[in-house]
Amino acid sequence: MPKVLLFRESILPISETFIAAQAGSLREYEVEFCGIRPTRPSLCVPARPRVLLPLQEGRLCRWLTRAYKLTEMAPLFHRALSRSGPNLIHAHFAPDGAIACILAEKLNIPLIVTLHGYDVTVKADFKSLYGRLWRRADRFICVSEFIKRKAIEAGFPAKKMMVHYIGVDRARFRPSNSARTAGMALFVGRLVEKKGCTHLLDAMSTVQKRYPQAYLVLIGDGPLRPALEQQASNLNLSCRFLGSQPQPVIQEYLAHASVFCVPSVTASNGDSEGLPIAILEAMAMGIPVVASNTAGIPEAVRDGETGLLAKERNHETLAEHIVRFLEDAGFAEDCARRGSEVVANQFDLKTQTKLLETIYTEVLANSGERQGLTTAVARSQR
Repeated sequence: MPKVLLFRESILPISETFIAAQAGSLREYEVEFCGIRPTRPSLCVPARPRVLLPLQEGRLCRWLTRAYKLTEMAPLFHRALSRSGPNLIHAHFAPDGAIACILAEKLNIPLIVTLHGYDVTVKADFKSLYGRLWRRADRFICVSEFIKRKAIEAGFPAKKMMVHYIGVDRARFRPSNSARTAGMALFVGRLVEKKGCTHLLDAMSTVQKRYPQAYLVLIGDGPLRPALEQQASNLNLSCRFLGSQPQPVIQEYLAHASVFCVPSVTASNGDSEGLPIAILEAMAMGIPVVASNTAGIPEAVRDGETGLLAKERNHETLAEHIVRFLEDAGFAEDCARRGSEVVANQFDLKTQTKLLETIYTEVLANSGERQGLTTAVARSQR
């Protein structure tokens, strides 16, 4: 069975369940996680990941990481990876792909990089950061059509780009028989600018005036949490900040929520969503979605069919949409049912991972052809 090295600089943040789920659903390829260092708290991954540094975040760890990027010297690490016999590397996020270039060159194997969002939308000198990556990577996988467009605008080579949706495990995320909690709106995600939670809180202030039993649950953490908690207090909102939670807890809240809220915006530095996996999980579980009409979100949420969309930062429309789902049970059920069908048809994890394995095989075949041609040319020049 061919082996893929799944590379992430930090192995593996608890928010990146989508990476672990994709890796765990591979059937034609063996997976070995590798990276620069472990992270805490972390997700469980198959076997024990190979890391260059046993250290977690800290001054020494950051210094050693920079040293590796500059010198590209780690003979023992490179030999250990070589002995494991990988056939290709799959890195997630462009900065990780830039580091994985080192390994791809040392091991002489192809490199695939998945682009997710901030890595191609945050304003930057992309050529300086990723020029080598553009040349070395065999394929760039984009999590949405939106991310593909943004990547090409940033200078990524169009001929190496393709869109491939990651998918959701429908065995775990499926419509629940549990009763929905009347008035419960749910948000899941990091508390950062691009998630747009400040606009959701403003929207909920309007919602609770029209639908007094409504309340908001926010799952996730981040630098904006103190400011958002203060805003909620100032607005006298009925809401709960639960911080980061393990997936079983998230699934339990998804099973009872009446509406799922994704008020994403383009951040001041350009940071944008790719296609939030939380949307697909909510749709898979039969929850109507209210979201911003931005980034890759409309590729899953079809306005008026599987959910309702509002312009970025328009809390008045967000409020109207939330109230509509809370008050119109029939419409909410229709959107939820169609949303679940869309996930089954377009975003099923098993189907999408099987397609990913086809991409792996194609890249390996093309790489083998190139290596064979290079060898033949070298022989002819002797």
